[in-house]
Amino acid sequence: MSHRLEGKKAIVTGASRGIGRGIAEKFAEEGAIVGVNYHKSEEKAEEVLKKVKRESEGMLLEGDVSKENEVEEMIEDFVSEFRGIDILVNNAGVYIRKDLEETEIEEYDKTMAVNTRGPFMLRKYCLQHLKDSRAGKIINITSQLAFRGSTHGTAYVTSKTALIGLTRALALELGPEGITVNALAPGTIDTDIIAGYSEEKRKKRAEKIPVKRIGQPEDIANAAVFLASEEGSYVTGDIMGVNGGSALH
Repeated sequence: MSHRLEGKKAIVTGASRGIGRGIAEKFAEEGAIVGVNYHKSEEKAEEVLKKVKRESEGMLLEGDVSKENEVEEMIEDFVSEFRGIDILVNNAGVYIRKDLEETEIEEYDKTMAVNTRGPFMLRKYCLQHLKDSRAGKIINITSQLAFRGSTHGTAYVTSKTALIGLTRALALELGPEGITVNALAPGTIDTDIIAGYSEEKRKKRAEKIPVKRIGQPEDIANAAVFLASEEGSYVTGDIMGVNGGSALH
């Protein structure tokens, strides 16, 4: 292992499962100290922390990223323990599979609060620490649906499209501070979102992807390590598609 993130201090939101878990565990393998954020799945978050601690240091960070007081407390707890933040990964998200007519206003508000307002607040409370790092990295997890749209996730698509705008605006704003801001736009990844797919449906989905397979959380984690490391230091404002070529259709 190259330990490309040796000693770096990273917070990964929504890290108890799926893509967030993959990133948290990969960061630890690369030598990073990891704050494992979760909202409800404490048992799963503890499993992630155990894996993190086999490779590096870390701590659990309980908190709803849509609640300002919880975000502020989460950042304070991490900084109190590890004295800084070098990397912020905004992964926590809500995906309500409903079209416009079915979606309640409360569901739309919840989706925007977690998927877009949350990353904005986290950036706000991490900002000074990222500046102090002198090589801060922000990585937002958006979606290929932000480009392609969807007939069953209007609020989700809206929130992920807004996150792309936030990524680009912050890249311009924070570049002079030595902070890079990028986003990863995953395609179909083997997480809870597709857990209910039948084997037949999974095969059909894979056949539509040029590389002929559904992505794994590790695929996203590998891209996140690149952006978080010195190797990605000249990349900012970019929306990197990690989708096996499915965005080409």
